[in-house]
Amino acid sequence: MIASLEGKVIIVTGAARGIGAATARQLAKSGAEGLVLVDRTPIETIPGLTVETVTADLIDRAAPELVIETALARFGRIDGLVNAAGLTTRAGFTDAQPVLWDRLMAVNARAPFFLMAGVIKDMLTRSAPGSIVNIQSMNAHCGAPDLAIYATTKGALQTMTKNAANAHLADRIRVNGINLGWVDTETERQLHEKDLGKGAGWLASQGAKLPLGRFVSEDEAARLAAYLLSDASAPMTGASIDLEQSVVGAPT
Repeated sequence: MIASLEGKVIIVTGAARGIGAATARQLAKSGAEGLVLVDRTPIETIPGLTVETVTADLIDRAAPELVIETALARFGRIDGLVNAAGLTTRAGFTDAQPVLWDRLMAVNARAPFFLMAGVIKDMLTRSAPGSIVNIQSMNAHCGAPDLAIYATTKGALQTMTKNAANAHLADRIRVNGINLGWVDTETERQLHEKDLGKGAGWLASQGAKLPLGRFVSEDEAARLAAYLLSDASAPMTGASIDLEQSVVGAPT
């Protein structure tokens, strides 16, 4: 069965770059009727597709409602959601500050929750099926010491995914997540090779040490997101799929 999204209207957060942008491109290729693309920075539209862009910082409590209202005003319905936006600011138990906790929780957990709530409400109002995909993290299983807050937010998102899937199984609203590890994105290259001064090609050199000789790509993550949104993945719901070059629990 082809992972078609023909006729679907889908919201994608974090759509200006990285996994969110790759997902938006993949949804367009998969036949989506319209996209609502959300980011705190301006977003490039996709030629040949009806796109509504929303410039909003998800740390703002009002942002989820703005996104839902914009989607409904433009398209009259919402068929899917991809929560791809997220912050990865590092902090462990010895250096974490409450302000950072609040910021990461706001963007990585609170905003996805209320975006899901708004989308689910629209689907229930129309007695229509739908699909939600949350971009989670392998850190939800435990997380590196310097990613304690981030790991906590992603653990919350993973539980949220399962809770919503269970609550709305009979409503034909499917909710799944993707646990990603280190992905080769423009943001990662900018951070390590330029901002941290590790030099061009550093990310590729790290990827060469992995079993596949490279990192998982943003396009691979996007293809899985499109599949989970599509009817091809039905009736799967409540799943959190590890998309990484390791198996949790395997000996190291």
